[in-house]
Amino acid sequence: MNREERELRKEAEALMRQLTLEEKVGMVHGAELFRTAPVERLGIPALTMSDGPMGVRQEFEPASWKCVGNHDDYVTYLPCNSALASTWNRELARLTGEVLGAEARGRGKDVILGPGVNIKRSPLCGRNFEYFSEDPFLTKEMAVPYIQGVQNWDVAACVKHFAANNQETQRLWVDVKIDERALREIYLPAFHDAVRKGNSYTVMGAYNKIYTEHCCQSGFLLNQILRKEWGYEGVVVSDWGGVHDTQAAAFSGLDIEMSVTDNFDGYYMAEPLRKMVEEGKIPEEVVDEKVVHILMLMKRLHMLDGKRKSGTYNAPKHRQAALDVARESVVLLKNARGRLPLSPEKTKEILVVGENADWMHAPGGGSAEIKALYEVTPLMGIKMLLGGNTKVSYVKGYCQDPKEEAQGAQDKNWQADSLKDGGGTKGAHSSSEALTQYRRLLREEAVTKAKGFEQVIFIGGLNHEQDCEGNDRADMKLPYEQDCLIEELLEVNPDTVIVLVGGSPVEMGRWIGRAGSVLWSWYAGMEGGNALAEVLFGKTNPSGKLPESFYKSPMDCPAHIWGNFGEKETADYAEGVFVGYRYLDAYHVEPEFCFGHGLSYTSFAYGQVELVKENGKVYVDCQIANTGGMDGKEAVQIYLAPKGRTEEEPVRQLKGFGKIFLKSGEEKKLRIEIEGYSENMEVWAGSSLNDIRVRAVERI
Repeated sequence: MNREERELRKEAEALMRQLTLEEKVGMVHGAELFRTAPVERLGIPALTMSDGPMGVRQEFEPASWKCVGNHDDYVTYLPCNSALASTWNRELARLTGEVLGAEARGRGKDVILGPGVNIKRSPLCGRNFEYFSEDPFLTKEMAVPYIQGVQNWDVAACVKHFAANNQETQRLWVDVKIDERALREIYLPAFHDAVRKGNSYTVMGAYNKIYTEHCCQSGFLLNQILRKEWGYEGVVVSDWGGVHDTQAAAFSGLDIEMSVTDNFDGYYMAEPLRKMVEEGKIPEEVVDEKVVHILMLMKRLHMLDGKRKSGTYNAPKHRQAALDVARESVVLLKNARGRLPLSPEKTKEILVVGENADWMHAPGGGSAEIKALYEVTPLMGIKMLLGGNTKVSYVKGYCQDPKEEAQGAQDKNWQADSLKDGGGTKGAHSSSEALTQYRRLLREEAVTKAKGFEQVIFIGGLNHEQDCEGNDRADMKLPYEQDCLIEELLEVNPDTVIVLVGGSPVEMGRWIGRAGSVLWSWYAGMEGGNALAEVLFGKTNPSGKLPESFYKSPMDCPAHIWGNFGEKETADYAEGVFVGYRYLDAYHVEPEFCFGHGLSYTSFAYGQVELVKENGKVYVDCQIANTGGMDGKEAVQIYLAPKGRTEEEPVRQLKGFGKIFLKSGEEKKLRIEIEGYSENMEVWAGSSLNDIRVRAVERI
């Protein structure tokens, strides 16, 4: 603790001593669904929180999940964290945080509940779209500037979910069995850097158990690691409904209990806590420490001194930021016959097929749902770019499963429902005879039309029925019989461009060998349709790279081979550190598309790569040249490989990256700092994990 922090704590302790026990208890639990109790006589305000990994969530009534219903809570809809990670651009991560912080402050929020930094252990996790990557280094390198951007606006980031929260099935009670090496090498580094380098003012506990303890009241996670080892002085907030025992929560490092129900006085850290303190079962000093952390947070946010920044929301520059991120998030997976980019001038007619072409994703996903000011769909983006000179026809081609009631409807508390019976399920698709027949008719209509068009673009993939809080996918298959549709489209029009939207990979084996051009888009925010159109028609050169391995099937994923996923009682992380590409690399399993993969409309040549040591840090200097005919950006990836590798070590690990813009024919040097280098390691630079270009040599 430095001098400034000691002074901050001293001031907070002085204010805490003026509080009654009842006032203290009011500050350590929810008095509303997103707000703690104020202490008006001392000028201590309520602490107001909001969901918001992709934008500040809409307003709810204080004690129910009914939307307030006003029109003043529309906000900028930002690309999801998976999309952000695909940019491999720290500056865009910082910019995303700045937008989120400004809009949270503009909406009167004190804490924004993000970013999510959980590792993508399995492609079936329903909340993967909220997370960055399967790799801890890429995750933390994107999370730290994101947090710094948020907190620049006197708003606290809340890094979540601490820790090993990697499935939705039975999310409240599943007990994670993991060796400590894997925990510390894979699942904790992003949290460590979030609090130590990003200085995240708050941390959210996870729903699951680890070593038999619920994470939100875990002595091991919250006391030993977070408070003692990492010296964390910030506020720890429970996930909503993640506390199960008053004493365990009180003696852990948890500071605030939040939940989804309106019996606020009945929360474990409400009246039950007050009574146990009065009965001498819990020392009041335990509560005092929690209140001190909260008051320190309020002082950091200038909530008590009148010097707080004001924010704004729906600013034009925020929409521009959303577009900037979306542009760099699109991943060109395949362009075998060079069909892309399409020429707007030469394209006189075009057929767009697929429900995702005209679907808005902002309202779904669980707590990530956004009340967006607007959302440009891919179909709208294509039409806006072409400007009326090209005739654009559209057919659905497939349809979602019918729903009786939309998630988040005003008279339905899906939040509380999602915690019933242990919380979380595995999704399944509808398959009634009538639905199958209707989809067949949609498919026949699309295929018949495609025969008459020179250019067809299919836009499909997933939606927030699959990528959603409280729901894991049952498999990696494309839903709604899309595989059949894609196969038939390629049969009648081999040059059909395939565009997929989603938060996790899907199986492509039935048609990927026949598809010439394949693009991957994520939930790319309010400007996602414009960004996708720009990439399709060459106005933007794609520079996105996959932040995770795209498996051919779930049985290529180590969580499903060695460990288990989606079990009711335990999640056995038997794969240890061999998560994602670390497993594929070590056991020679070929993915559909590897970690770091992403093509461009231009080409990049890697020249000499030198290893440089300066001021106690290690860098690589890379000579990169744009040897193609189009300006573009390249994400250069640095992997470290042990020279005398043992079976317990990964073959290669990402330990540095940088992104560079080069005009056609231009060459520049890019300096990249690397982490964890030692002399018994080789240093490799490449365009992806499986496209390593050159080995670094040490500068003499």
